[in-house]
Amino acid sequence: MTRPPDPLPPYAAVVLAGGRAARLGGRAKPQLEVGGRTMLAAALAAVADASPRVVVGPPQPVPGGVLVVREEPPGGGPVTALRAGLAAVDTDVVAVLAGDLPFVPPRLVRELRERLSGDGVLVVDDSGRDQLLLGVWRTGALRTALGDAGGPTSVRRLVAPLSVTRYRPAREPGRPAPWTDCDTPADLARARAAAEERHRG
Repeated sequence: MTRPPDPLPPYAAVVLAGGRAARLGGRAKPQLEVGGRTMLAAALAAVADASPRVVVGPPQPVPGGVLVVREEPPGGGPVTALRAGLAAVDTDVVAVLAGDLPFVPPRLVRELRERLSGDGVLVVDDSGRDQLLLGVWRTGALRTALGDAGGPTSVRRLVAPLSVTRYRPAREPGRPAPWTDCDTPADLARARAAAEERHRG
C-alpha cells in the first residue's frame, strides 16, 4: 500500500556530537549506551526521515548514509559545530539536536516540524528552560544569525534575535523526559536505570 505524501516540507538534521565530556572521564559521550543503543543512535533514529543527516564531531560509528563532518577548530563549541553542520544542509528546514538525548522520540521531532512558524521552534522543559539543542529551524534564519555573529558566542545569544516558538510537549507518565541528557556519571546512571525500568515495563 502506497503511503500518502508527507504534507510537511522535507528537512535535514544536524546532530551535534562533539565535545570532550570532561565530567564523564573524557569519553566520547554520544557513543555511550543507554537502553542497548548509543545516545547518538537514539538521536539519529528520531530524525530517521531527515535528509541529509549530518553528525558534527570527531570520526565515530554512524549508520550508512549519515555524513560526519568536523567543526573548525575541533572542540570549538556548539555554535562552531552548527556552522559546520549547516554547510552540508540543502533544505529550507533543519532539525538541530544534541547527540546525548537517549529518549527523544521521532514523534516529538514531527510535532516540532508541525509547529514551525517564524524562524524556529524549540522544546521548553518542565522548568520553563529552553532546550536550545532540541528544535527545528528555518535554515536561512540560522545561517543569517551565524553570519551576524561576531566572534565566539553561545547558542542562546545566537538565536536571541530570531522569531522562536516555544513548545512544551506532553509527558508520557512513567517515561523519561525527551530532553533528558547525560552530562555527568550520575545523569548517565539515572538514564540507564530509567531505560531498564522502561524495558521491564
